[in-house]
Amino acid sequence: MWRILIEEFIGDLRTQKTRAFLTLFAMIWGTIAVVLLLSFGEGLKRAVENGLINAGDRIFMVYGGTTSLTYEGLPKGRSVRLTEADLALLQRSIPEIDLGSPSYGRWGSTLQWGNERTTTYMEGVYPEFAEMRRMFPDGMGRFINLRDLEQRRRVLFLGNGIAEQIFGDTEPVGETVMLDGLPFTVIGVMKKKFQDSSNNGPDEDRAIIPASTLATIYGHTRVNHLVVRPREVALAPLVKQRLYEVLGKRYKFDPDDERALGMWDFIEDQKLVRQIGLGIQIFLGLVGVFTLIVAGVGVANIMYVVVKERTKEIGVKLAVGARKPHIMSQFVFEALLISLTGGAIGLAVSGLVVSGVNALASDEPAMQYIAHPVLSWPIALICVSILITLGLAAGFLPARRAAAVDPVESLRYE
Repeated sequence: MWRILIEEFIGDLRTQKTRAFLTLFAMIWGTIAVVLLLSFGEGLKRAVENGLINAGDRIFMVYGGTTSLTYEGLPKGRSVRLTEADLALLQRSIPEIDLGSPSYGRWGSTLQWGNERTTTYMEGVYPEFAEMRRMFPDGMGRFINLRDLEQRRRVLFLGNGIAEQIFGDTEPVGETVMLDGLPFTVIGVMKKKFQDSSNNGPDEDRAIIPASTLATIYGHTRVNHLVVRPREVALAPLVKQRLYEVLGKRYKFDPDDERALGMWDFIEDQKLVRQIGLGIQIFLGLVGVFTLIVAGVGVANIMYVVVKERTKEIGVKLAVGARKPHIMSQFVFEALLISLTGGAIGLAVSGLVVSGVNALASDEPAMQYIAHPVLSWPIALICVSILITLGLAAGFLPARRAAAVDPVESLRYE
């Protein structure tokens, strides 16, 4: 059965080479359109998500604000200024908090190594800061640790950009640099990362020291902000509510007063980014699917022409005892094979294009969004499913028409 169908299909291809080529090309082109649009859409979605996560991985940045509501006889317009002790209070009061760190910030700090000199944003933090902000060390270096914090050590972790600016090709780890005129030992350099969101500039251009060291040297008593991460994403709304309740009780403001605290909710931003990315991908996918549907309509039209041209042949087969299911399967099989063959070639070409683009991709931030397409198994399966559906649809109606041919009338057909 299958051997006969394949032989008939090959015979049709040899008889109508030009028509078969054009039909096959339409399916190849349609497949390439679907796969590349979905791949570039997936790459864009992942780049945007990655750029945000590299700035803050499932965290809240909590800033002091100004009250906008009266509370227990106290007027509105009061300033809320957070301290390092507030973080300890939050961690004791909200068990759903997993990680936390204060952030002391200082603009205009000078870094000097030999004759190289620059200014930077310096930040004093806890060791947990590295995981929450994805500031992982590259090579043999490390981030600040608990002992650095406890002993107020003069150790320095540098962003990769400022490290390259100061040290060039020299290995920074172990070197002593002057930070605002004081000697600090470089203990690590941040691994390069793509970041499309930031506070006080990108992480690659900042210097990190222990929070205790910064507070001791500069006498800071107020933090710029607190960074906290819920134990689970599902607990984020509860943690956010409790932040207002606990700090509201401490600073005497209404827990419903959203302006009393400034809050950068990375978790909500990540959800929004995923939704936008999914919407873009769906749009691009629909454009590609419609292109492929047009190719499928072309296959159906070709199959109708084939049925018309082979009317007499079909009549002879029916007259000598061929059953209608056999006649139908012949044309459905041909349409399906054309669709799948074109799809397989289209997938192969698309895979080569995606690999080539990724191989030539630049590390420039602007290129991160368009130069990293992703050809994943879900995309391939979606495309194959569409091809099978189109092949069956393109072959079924012509096949049903072929099976309905009257053998007597078909033998008179010219």
